Amino acid sequence: MIEAFAPAKINLTLHVTGQRSDGYHRLDSLVVFADVGDRLIVTPAKKMSLRVSGIYSEGVPTDSSNLVWKAAAACGFTADIDLEKQLPNAAGIGGGSADAAAMLRVAMQLGNSIDRDVASLGADVPVCVSSSPQRMQGIGDVLTNVPYLPDMWIVLVNPRVDVPTPMVFSALKTKINPKMVAVMPNWKDFKEFCAWLDGQRNDLQAPAVAIQPVIDDALAALSDSAVTRMSGSGATCFGLYPSAKDAGEAAQRIQKAHPHWWVADAKVFTA
Repeated sequence: MIEAFAPAKINLTLHVTGQRSDGYHRLDSLVVFADVGDRLIVTPAKKMSLRVSGIYSEGVPTDSSNLVWKAAAACGFTADIDLEKQLPNAAGIGGGSADAAAMLRVAMQLGNSIDRDVASLGADVPVCVSSSPQRMQGIGDVLTNVPYLPDMWIVLVNPRVDVPTPMVFSALKTKINPKMVAVMPNWKDFKEFCAWLDGQRNDLQAPAVAIQPVIDDALAALSDSAVTRMSGSGATCFGLYPSAKDAGEAAQRIQKAHPHWWVADAKVFTA
């Protein structure tokens, strides 16, 4: 039996830089992970089985349509799997992709190898496999390690609304936008990193807000943070803080004001 953690994936930046002829969008994104997420307990078995529990288990499939199941099958691996869902679904912070990546790590740890391109499981799966800070380009398949990141804490806020990713991309008015700098800077501390990050974008934020205006309320709730932005195609928003104390106090304040929202504070993995 092996326990695996599937951390939340956060797009600190998300620049949409083009669209291929096959419809896939080209991206340029700085991706980090945090110590809040789902958990898997995996036991090798002769027959595949999957059980899902946790506060966000409702509606999550327990058959071969689940990405965790597909990830195991891609490695020719059969197991008895317990998946505990603590992250909101379709929220712009990895979710199923992080779960699939955790399953791949377990399968490979046990000597299995994937028999096809990891990206075929989903555009976010490759970046989630390492769970370390990376620059993600192309359609999610071009990954580059990033320079040292300073210590930071994050507050994640999801107002519990659905924002379908295809709808957000369809609402994006300009598909060709500037990339990030060619060479990422070497940030000396949290303040310098946030100053740089504040000049970046999530090109999907405006169309997502147009679809679900409550996202603006989530961003406003995080206004005391050093940098506030939406992650992925939404609806989860984040704020960055210099200490666990600051992040914890902000999370408590927001949860008290909005008891029906999902709110979590966490340490960002900086390596």
